[in-house]
Amino acid sequence: MSAARDRHTASKLSSGKVLVTGGANSAVLNSVELYDPSAGIWTTTNPMTSARKIHTATVLTNGSVLISAGDTGSGFSNTAELYDPISSTWTPTGSMNAVRGAHIAVKLANEKVLVSGGDGGGGFLSTADLYDPIANTWTAVSPMNSMRCSHMASILSNGSVFVAGGNDGSYLASAEIYNPTANTWTNTASMSYARQLATISVLSNGKILVAGGDNGSSLNVAELYDPSTNTWTVTGSMNYARIGHAATVLSNEYVLVTGGCTANSIAEIYDVSTETWTVTGSMMAIRQYHTISQLTNGTVLVAGGIDSTSTDLNSAELY
Repeated sequence: MSAARDRHTASKLSSGKVLVTGGANSAVLNSVELYDPSAGIWTTTNPMTSARKIHTATVLTNGSVLISAGDTGSGFSNTAELYDPISSTWTPTGSMNAVRGAHIAVKLANEKVLVSGGDGGGGFLSTADLYDPIANTWTAVSPMNSMRCSHMASILSNGSVFVAGGNDGSYLASAEIYNPTANTWTNTASMSYARQLATISVLSNGKILVAGGDNGSSLNVAELYDPSTNTWTVTGSMNYARIGHAATVLSNEYVLVTGGCTANSIAEIYDVSTETWTVTGSMMAIRQYHTISQLTNGTVLVAGGIDSTSTDLNSAELY
């Protein structure tokens, strides 16, 4: 990449290119670049209107990318903006009702985007906002039952949003589900391990894999949530404890986890059928707080991050 960065976002566009936004090195960045898998090259594109790290990026059905909130370097933001991949331009949207960073963003079945929790600068948040891409507006919706920062979220097959863990001043094991139709949050069964900054992966069998993270020290434990029975089951543990790692579900339905604190450059794969982890070699660089993106051809792009000497990276590699 043209700029070293960590705590950035990476989004695969409908063209197959990967859009990388923001993050930080010695300063918080507004710079943006595109990776073209067919040519194997990075190119810079127009910068965001605001520098951001620990923000979110959500690809909308029309192909545009919604960037929301984050830390600008001078405080947390409530602004959002849209990237148009055709014109390579950025357009501000309306603002959220609260400033936030280290929050979550999930696209709903109705095309709206739910943002919840995060760090508001003066404390952790339970509040949630909904972005309507048709009206280009944000609306406050019911808050979560718990304040959460650095939590994990995914969309369920029934269209509800599953949220787990995070931090409210203490590490959280609790989880809850948002029903977009009723605009309600319902507590679910709690995880066996409180954690923040874990990875979350939706498996083909409908279960949700949560792996690693932090509860005062890095974790190697993983567990599965079954939405059909509202139960958690501890599954095989990773070979290495990890925080600041990244995960993606591969085309063969295995889960690839890369990097993170204590694991450094080592990657491993979770076999859904045997519920076991196997080391699958090492990346070329030690990485934490990097991004992982599965490309159209099934290969995986890992980009940026920070190494064990706290040096930000501009390198990228393919698995």
